[in-house]
Amino acid sequence: MSYFTAHALSCVFKQHSTQQSDTTLFSDLSFHLERGEIVDLTGPSGSGKSHVLMALALLDPHASAKLTLEGKDSSSFTPESWRRNVVYLPQRPVLTSDTVLDAILLPFGFSINRSVKSLGPQTAKPTAKQIRNELDELGLDDVELVRNPTTLSVGQQARVCLLRSLMLRPKVLLSDEVDAGLDSDSSEKVGAVLQSAADHTGMAVLRVRHRDSDGRASRILSLAHGRLSRQEME
Repeated sequence: MSYFTAHALSCVFKQHSTQQSDTTLFSDLSFHLERGEIVDLTGPSGSGKSHVLMALALLDPHASAKLTLEGKDSSSFTPESWRRNVVYLPQRPVLTSDTVLDAILLPFGFSINRSVKSLGPQTAKPTAKQIRNELDELGLDDVELVRNPTTLSVGQQARVCLLRSLMLRPKVLLSDEVDAGLDSDSSEKVGAVLQSAADHTGMAVLRVRHRDSDGRASRILSLAHGRLSRQEME
């Protein structure tokens, strides 16, 4: 049994005008992720890669799918508990807190992260020292915990958002081009951190990427013209 599966994944934009037909971005896609696996999702701009990730996180109202996690259908989860386990990391970072530390700790104040009875052990709130160490691993050693995140570059903000997601220890991470604006060295550090999380926690990772392969993905899937295909690994 696969760790995470998606079947009949479709995204259709309904047109209100009777003179226009509905727009189907993709339909009847199917794929799976194994525990601890990293899979890359590629394809041309506008092909629907971000919509795939949002659909998997139950965040796209235009999408539908039959999803399972560890053999359990998504309908058996509340939306909050599903999104606690299947975390979507958007392409555009969102940081609303006054400091980097507060931004990373923000989700730990949510009730779903304080009491997760049906989802396994409660995720421990990280200490400032742990956060400091993890920021350093991501190449953010020059970013102070008390710094206002609005003063960070987009690439720095993206890595802070990544760390916030990883600290929650989701079962599945859906990463939308988190390394798109990074230099090669920073991108390599992001890849290493994701690989470590997959290896040590069993987290499955689906990454939207446009960069050349970093050798960490076990499979590369390509979405184009509404169809999903598997690319040959070099």
